[in-house]
Amino acid sequence: MKKIIVIGASSSVNSINKKLVNYTSSLLENIDSLHVDISKYNKIPLYSPQQQEEVGSPKEIIELSKLFNTCDGFMISFAEHNGSFAASYKNVIDWISVQGKNMFNHKPMLLMSTSPGPRGAKTVLDSAINYYPHMGGKVCSKFSLPSFYDNFKNNEIVNPEFRAELTTELSKFQSEL
Repeated sequence: MKKIIVIGASSSVNSINKKLVNYTSSLLENIDSLHVDISKYNKIPLYSPQQQEEVGSPKEIIELSKLFNTCDGFMISFAEHNGSFAASYKNVIDWISVQGKNMFNHKPMLLMSTSPGPRGAKTVLDSAINYYPHMGGKVCSKFSLPSFYDNFKNNEIVNPEFRAELTTELSKFQSEL
């Protein structure tokens, strides 16, 4: 059975991006989804080359990096903070990136985002789409859900157009696994 890593790229307990990515991963059949909770990594130090040289990489990051090496793909939904990645998620990625050259190991990725507003966090999603191939990511599908609270209710996407778009993107992703 194929195994994917599922990440809601936010440390918020009530993250709408966690809700979106959990819902999306539940639509897959015959896939083992390993959910990574970014809040588990809130206490690791901020990455810096000096920190890494003096103390080394946190054991939690080394374990997560090993997990990245064992999966067949990634599904990530990004929270947007001032047009960029959430700081907690960015710190985790900075630490993992120094564990090995291509941290995503050229594995297929479905990248997503959502926000309460009409743009659906497209700024951070576009950043990830452009950045992740440089980190060894194979971005094969993408999805942005605007106006989360209007389009996502009772733990599912209620807008038929967005649901159809997600189904198409999910099929692309699954065909690459």
